[in-house]
Amino acid sequence: MSTEAKRAPAPAQKRKEKGTPGDNGADSAPQNELAGTTPELRRELLRSMLLQRRFEERCAEAYALGKIGGFCHLYIGQEAISTGVMSMIRPDDYVITAYRDHGQALARGVSPRSVMAELFGRDTGCSGGKGGSMHIFDAKTNFLGGHGIVGSHVPIAAGVGFAIKYRRGNQLCICFFGEAAVNIGAFHEALNLASLWDLPVIFIVENNRYGMGTSISRSTANEDMLIRAKGYRMEGESVDGQDVFAVRECMARAVERARKEKRPTLIEMKTYRFMGHSMSDAVSGTYRTKDELEENMKRDPILVLHNKIYESGELTEGEMRKIDDEAKAIAQDAWDFADASPEPPLEKLYTDVYADTSS
Repeated sequence: MSTEAKRAPAPAQKRKEKGTPGDNGADSAPQNELAGTTPELRRELLRSMLLQRRFEERCAEAYALGKIGGFCHLYIGQEAISTGVMSMIRPDDYVITAYRDHGQALARGVSPRSVMAELFGRDTGCSGGKGGSMHIFDAKTNFLGGHGIVGSHVPIAAGVGFAIKYRRGNQLCICFFGEAAVNIGAFHEALNLASLWDLPVIFIVENNRYGMGTSISRSTANEDMLIRAKGYRMEGESVDGQDVFAVRECMARAVERARKEKRPTLIEMKTYRFMGHSMSDAVSGTYRTKDELEENMKRDPILVLHNKIYESGELTEGEMRKIDDEAKAIAQDAWDFADASPEPPLEKLYTDVYADTSS
């Protein structure tokens, strides 16, 4: 969908009553969304979100042309989460995620060229062209993947938290996963140990309401995500994942808790994916209506942010187009780089099977 500068007729509501159409609102919202941020930071948040959107749009094109093979899960509609979270952590913190990982990698600072090259299966990709869409890794930014099995990486996040504690570090680990993962046994085991051992891990549920084509109401007996936090004596919050300022405010509390108290947090970020589960899935499919999709797209996270900045008088339509054009140029450069890069040589098939480590 296009985010060319169009101003909504009225500001997006900060909160909706639960149960209303298109409701992705949280139980609370910031009183003053722009407080605690500078104009420069607000523009940087917008740049990050636009880059992710334009990059993912090009990924959709590349997949349709056969340049990207295998699975490809796009992040369109969820950019406020990745951008808000990454803006609140340090370069030495760790991030681990599931298979919808391109946008999160870009927000973390992974090179767009190396991500696109990985998607194209090229030797210059961040995983050497052998991981593909679901396995984006980057040691320089402590981006630990990209995991294809639902919930499999949640215990790994607990392990990272334990390593931080064992080494007496002050970092934290961010763990992203979808709402379907909260029903996986490994999720419960990881949260139990994280709380029992006081591990600095922030578990983030990106609740986009559908596990593949199955609505959460059909897969989860208790849709209250936060009751899982209570079950493990852990702090929990629910937040509007379409509002980058709400994400940042919630993250500020979780980050402080992880660093000062060495305690984990479970955060439900309510969001909505505008594309299908993967590129093999139609946009609306047979499991959600076109009307539902269009209603949720009214709260496009980029539009929500754009409107708030625009209404504060900080951003002109010309400046918005300039930022958008820059994002498009970066995405095109990533495509050109990936397309010109070589495929991995045959002997690479035998590398990276085992890791050499001294720790």
